Amino acid sequence: MNDLKNTDPFAHKAPASPGLHPESTIFFGRFGFRAGWGVSIYLIVAAILTLFASTFGIAATGQLKKFIAAQAHSNQSAQSLVPFVPIYVIVNDGIIFFGLLAFCWLLSRAERRPLASYGIGSKRRTDFIPGAVWGLISMSALVSVLHSLHFLVFDGRALYGSAILLWGAKWFLAFLLVGFCEEYEFRGYLQFTLMRGVWGLAERLAPSNPQPAAFWIAATITSLTFGGLHLLNGGENLFGISQVVLIGLAFSYGLFRTGSLWWGIGFHAVWDWAQSFLFGVADSGNVSPGRLFLTHPTGKPMFSGGSAGPEGSLFAAIAVLLTFFVIRLTTRPGVQPSPEQMPLAETLPPEPYTVIP
Repeated sequence: MNDLKNTDPFAHKAPASPGLHPESTIFFGRFGFRAGWGVSIYLIVAAILTLFASTFGIAATGQLKKFIAAQAHSNQSAQSLVPFVPIYVIVNDGIIFFGLLAFCWLLSRAERRPLASYGIGSKRRTDFIPGAVWGLISMSALVSVLHSLHFLVFDGRALYGSAILLWGAKWFLAFLLVGFCEEYEFRGYLQFTLMRGVWGLAERLAPSNPQPAAFWIAATITSLTFGGLHLLNGGENLFGISQVVLIGLAFSYGLFRTGSLWWGIGFHAVWDWAQSFLFGVADSGNVSPGRLFLTHPTGKPMFSGGSAGPEGSLFAAIAVLLTFFVIRLTTRPGVQPSPEQMPLAETLPPEPYTVIP
């Protein structure tokens, strides 16, 4: 049941602390370490981790030499040559997520903020299961609509017996890490720090309450980036990319509403698992080996999704728009983290009855 006494996600903002940095410098400003520097360092580390993770992921498949040779003699993009199998996804996304989590922990210490400010804390872990359930419901409904309108054809089963459990478990672990990796990479430290960076613009747009405006400016930037990177997927199309941007905004709304990434991680992981393994359809242009069913799209790509899969369908846009209402109606509001740093320990007043030597 929603907490009717606290429906404002910004109701518990920490007060401003202008004394933290009385004189702005090239590195420090109103909210401590400047957002531009933080984002730049984060992007460099994320790029290095991505290269490192992809190399180890391909090596885990035993295809590294073949990949290097194919890339040297091919006009294809590097991403299109990556083997899309569970072990690659597990190693690649696992390295990126845990690497970013460790790096963001260091940033949280340096910037004097709780690590939970970047979206993953212990307080909202229970949001994961409802998010996962709604991810399954949404993808199942979307596939059912496409099938009933003859935009998706099931050609038969591809797996039987114990192979169903084995492949289902491997793909579930893979997409669980995809959910953690992609949500944290785009809507963790990056979202929070961009929000700090556009605070001045937000104050001009909404002087009385700038945090929501700053949040959505940052969320628009991260969602466009999230969609743009999907252009690297071989079977993706422009309409599918627009859907990825839209679903990025939906996940951002989940963060805005609950104050954490847990709901979005659950939805993201199971949405991907259901389309890739359970229904055997393309996921942003990628068709998974070890899928339960064999399928193919028919009709106009605008309705069927074409090579992009159901995410490229007009009906997917309807499903994602409904997700905004699901988040609003089924989640209880959370608290947004303050852009302010925590004060230094020596500036805090002594606790009552504390003996000072």
